[in-house]
Amino acid sequence: MTTHDVEIAIIGAGFSGLGAAIKLAQEGVDDYVLLDRGHDFGGTWRDNVYPGAACDVPSHLYSYSFALNPEWSRSYSHQPEIHRYINAVADEHQIGDHALFGSDVTHAEWDEATSRWRIDYERDGEKLSLTARTLVGGVGPLCEPNLPDIDGFDDYRGKIVHSARWDTDYDFTGKRVAVIGTGASAIQIVPQLGKVVGHMDVYQRTAPWIIPRNERPYLSVENWAFKNIPGLQAAIRGGIYSFNEVVAAGMTYAPKALKPVEALSRANIFRGIRDPELRKAVTPKFAVGCKRILKSNEWYPTLDQDNVELVTDGIARVTETGIVTSDGTARDVDVIVVATGFHVTDSPVFDTIVGTDGKSLADVWAVEGMQAYKGSFINGFPNLMLLIGPSTGLGHTSMVYMIESQLNYLVDYVRKTRARGIVRTEVTKAAQDRFNADIQHTLRNSVWINGGCASWYKDANGNITVLWPGFTFNFRNQTRSFDLDAYQTLTADAVTTTTPDDAAPADDAVTVDA
Repeated sequence: MTTHDVEIAIIGAGFSGLGAAIKLAQEGVDDYVLLDRGHDFGGTWRDNVYPGAACDVPSHLYSYSFALNPEWSRSYSHQPEIHRYINAVADEHQIGDHALFGSDVTHAEWDEATSRWRIDYERDGEKLSLTARTLVGGVGPLCEPNLPDIDGFDDYRGKIVHSARWDTDYDFTGKRVAVIGTGASAIQIVPQLGKVVGHMDVYQRTAPWIIPRNERPYLSVENWAFKNIPGLQAAIRGGIYSFNEVVAAGMTYAPKALKPVEALSRANIFRGIRDPELRKAVTPKFAVGCKRILKSNEWYPTLDQDNVELVTDGIARVTETGIVTSDGTARDVDVIVVATGFHVTDSPVFDTIVGTDGKSLADVWAVEGMQAYKGSFINGFPNLMLLIGPSTGLGHTSMVYMIESQLNYLVDYVRKTRARGIVRTEVTKAAQDRFNADIQHTLRNSVWINGGCASWYKDANGNITVLWPGFTFNFRNQTRSFDLDAYQTLTADAVTTTTPDDAAPADDAVTVDA
């Protein structure tokens, strides 16, 4: 097994991993490597190639602030264009020279004796490893597909396709299709399949709130203006961001203020569906915002088609030829499309990262719940920074904004530890606990707690450990600089600087807007 050393290892080549590489390079760090199991940059936007795959955040906001793209073709970008954008940014900053694609990380463990991470990975059938002073986890929460716990999948003789592992060679024309799920990917897949399949059954466990999608192609004159009028794109981006923050206030502090959004969704149902019974079946029974608010102009009209049936009875089992629901009805199909999302709070990735005392992230979070300090550093895992970690997810705006906030924190972490000769950095348990207690306190009146739904925002204990509550600019303010006084550190000459666990960390290290 070949081993080599680097200062920083980054796992993942999506928006977060690529952004980390760019910002580190701009800081003058060139001793880093980027590992990704795919063939190029893109992450979830490389892997999710199902028909209709697109972003539900406007194009101008769903991009790096330091790499605005005046050539977006539409107000909402689709998967191929986002994938091209990410790779174009990588090429511009020459990050490919530091990337090891086709590298599947199988294990990463902290070595206390050397104050380094040992990362094992497989590439071209060869087992390899490297050590790194700092490990940056940029794998993101939407990387490990979640299969529903339904009996009989192994018995099914037809074709099974997960939305995140799409078979682009399979021809759905004229086929009998079952789609399991009515979430973000399903509402994009179903309208596209509805145009070509013979018949389609859509299995709905919980109806989502869906508002119209104000998507349109940009005119050439608009693209010219984005490129040639200074500040125009940034101003549009700022306007979209500001409007979305108003929604954040409603979700966190005043869920009743979201009634206009509910009215918009109800009007969307009324326009798209003629049958009163079907309208009733697709109308959610929980508060708007409790689960992710989706955007589509085609979902409801597709469900209203003669060749599409919405099935609301629970699935009892899968047979050799199809699906049997709880009422005993059997429906034979040629292919089952699984659109049930990802392992977010229980990702298999958590088992592969092992910190002090031989405990993995999965071990620690199974007891304490998914927690981190500022969504980034975790007690018991020195020199490990997660991007899009716990309590950084959003239900209203662009995750790229949160990623760039964490990149500020990462760069200042590198800057300060380098300047002081620090080789080991671990957030104190006191700082982490107080930060997460404030998060839960802020969530107490939110729609996610009081909206009457179950969602992937919650972990097995029913706690909201995925979402950032309140305004995202508060998170940006908290991550502008790395607050060393919330950490235990060790310098290269073995001189320790310790913050006792019972000491109060700096105010700006733990304040969450309440």
